[in-house]
Amino acid sequence: MELVAESLVKRYPGVLALDGVSIAARGGDVHAVAGENGAGKSTLMRVLSGAARPDAGTIRIDGRAVEFASPHAAHAVGIRMIHQELSLVPAMSVAENISLGAEPSRRGVVDATRRSRVAREVLDRLGQRQLPTDVAVERLSLAARQMTEIAKAVAARARVLIMDEPTAILAHEETEALFAVIGQLRAEGVAVLYISHRLDEIFRVADRVTVLRDGRVVSTSPVAEVTRDDVVRRMVGRELGAGYPAAAGERGHEVLRIEALSSGPVRDASLGLRRGEIVGIVGLVGSGRTELARAIYGAAPIRAGRMRLDDRPYAPRSPHDAIAAGIGLLPEDRKGQGLVLAAAIRENVSLSSLGALARRGIVDRGRERAEVARWTDALGVRAPSIERPVRLLSGGNQQKVVLARWMLARSRILLFDEPTRGIDVGAKADIYALMRTLADDGAAILMISSDLPEALGMGDRIVVMRGGRMVATLDRPAATPDRVARLILGESAA
Repeated sequence: MELVAESLVKRYPGVLALDGVSIAARGGDVHAVAGENGAGKSTLMRVLSGAARPDAGTIRIDGRAVEFASPHAAHAVGIRMIHQELSLVPAMSVAENISLGAEPSRRGVVDATRRSRVAREVLDRLGQRQLPTDVAVERLSLAARQMTEIAKAVAARARVLIMDEPTAILAHEETEALFAVIGQLRAEGVAVLYISHRLDEIFRVADRVTVLRDGRVVSTSPVAEVTRDDVVRRMVGRELGAGYPAAAGERGHEVLRIEALSSGPVRDASLGLRRGEIVGIVGLVGSGRTELARAIYGAAPIRAGRMRLDDRPYAPRSPHDAIAAGIGLLPEDRKGQGLVLAAAIRENVSLSSLGALARRGIVDRGRERAEVARWTDALGVRAPSIERPVRLLSGGNQQKVVLARWMLARSRILLFDEPTRGIDVGAKADIYALMRTLADDGAAILMISSDLPEALGMGDRIVVMRGGRMVATLDRPAATPDRVARLILGESAA
């Protein structure tokens, strides 16, 4: 099968999202699409999958022009999309989600036994033998939900499979399983369109790569004929500095002390966080990293242990207490926990600072707009107006809106859970520079990251968590990739 898009144009109010984009996906070929947030990648995939209709241009399937009035129409010709943001039904089981819309039946009644068998077969094929088929999706981890989403698309026997950041919330082992499946799909003649901000993945799995910038195609090249630096330059239109920003300031006094803390899976955790430093937290999915941040933020109950803030007892009963104490959290699930999707950029950014922006109980709207514009401009949020609903922004720009909230709130302790997930290389460099500037100005930052090079590059110290416990705390010189990886996996770090 061959899917060819020619001169696609898509406009939204104030934005030309696609400006004459042409691309082809051929059976047995993995075609990567790279670009900064706002470059048009997700819009292109929405058009190709039937979720949005182009204003101009043509889509052809095996040479025949087609029009998709809905995703269902795209499904009918074998096009499926794995979304960056999950589209599962939380209350339904894994098996029910995988077969949703194509339930096997017998005499007009859903065949639950066969449905479970189909789900089991596709999950085993994905290397997910430990994932049960009868558990409600809402009870699964984010990683397990993502694997269910992938299984749903694979079970539909797609001829063109569109993957939008499929590994963003997967652990190393799950990512390896996905790559193996992509290899199988390629061998079976499936055409794969693969969007990822992780360039190492593109060079590992893709045959060709198309670079988008500002809604236009910059280049399409065989992966074997370009370098990582070539792709980065084409994406951002400029050279990026190598490496991570070095610390310029000195570490100050200890602002947060955690002593023998237990919360959820976290057991007996102890750590000190000082002004001017970035502490990276690493570990596998389920190691307790996110739960530790939620406990500090007052979003999870503490079973045992204590915390001290500026050498005074700190026992938050809710996130409100943490915010009042100067602590901000950028959550792992930005849409579910970090944003009010129907609200404007302005409302989301000022949400935690309304008291400070008020005079005699009334919010000073002029000051609010000025402060929000200041921080969204500083972070490079791409939008025609701060009144634009955040649900219409790209994933990276949504992440920047959450960051802007805590910049405006002037939080002195920042808990960043996967701060660059779903963000392109150009925006990552900006966020790294911002994080380092905040630390040099005296902020204390706890950064959770599944990207080991990122954690090692940004962290002044590295804390390794495994099975809910802190198994090691290393200064940057001692935190070599090999040593940290061994500690994460529970192997000897010698």
